[in-house]
Amino acid sequence: MSDTYAAPGQLAEYPTIASRTRAPRLGVTVVSALVDAIVRGDLEPGSSLPPEAVLCEQFGVSRTVIRESAKRLEEKGLVTVAQGRGTRVLPPASWNMVDATVLAALVANDATLGVLDELSAVRAALEAVIARDAAARRTPAELERLREALVLMRETVGDEPRFSQADVDFHQRVGEITSNRLADSIVRTLFAEARESARFHLHSELDVTLREHERVFAAIEAGDPDEAEAAMRAHILDAWERRRPPSPKR
Repeated sequence: MSDTYAAPGQLAEYPTIASRTRAPRLGVTVVSALVDAIVRGDLEPGSSLPPEAVLCEQFGVSRTVIRESAKRLEEKGLVTVAQGRGTRVLPPASWNMVDATVLAALVANDATLGVLDELSAVRAALEAVIARDAAARRTPAELERLREALVLMRETVGDEPRFSQADVDFHQRVGEITSNRLADSIVRTLFAEARESARFHLHSELDVTLREHERVFAAIEAGDPDEAEAAMRAHILDAWERRRPPSPKR
């Protein structure tokens, strides 16, 4: 980004990233819009962000907000800021794709559902490890809390919104048992972003989903790490296949 002021007509030379609508937490708004523009391809790898003056005009914010936003983008691996040479967009290989803002933009701009496919595969691998660990180390109190979540799923199988929340609670309680806090943290981020996508919320077969959770619970209750790992992996991959809409990729 440059410190020069935008000359008349200069704004037309750059893509319009945002209107001048003001909102609370302007820095968050700016970062989100810039992340989305980069992920969408409006700002391609190797290109530079528009000058500060142009971004100030487009977003209706101060230079300080723009500079702080550039720092946040750099922390997320989307750009590199070089004094005197502007702010250059980096290729996807540099992006922190488990950053909540970056992941949200990837999912939102996922035309072929490839990102949701990858997200489900990664989540399945990690949650399988978590379930394995849970089966090996669960305490009676932890097992009882997990049983309560399963019972609630059974009781709400005819009420999809309540069933969905009970489903989330079940997975969270499995995560609370594991000693692998990194895997659990990544899974929570992945699952939260997946659930924000309308394409993830297509109707699923709740009775089938319930049976899959019962298999996971039975393995954890029996202290069978191999079965718990296999059951959790199969559940997540099969559940996504059931709810996955058709896409050009298939």
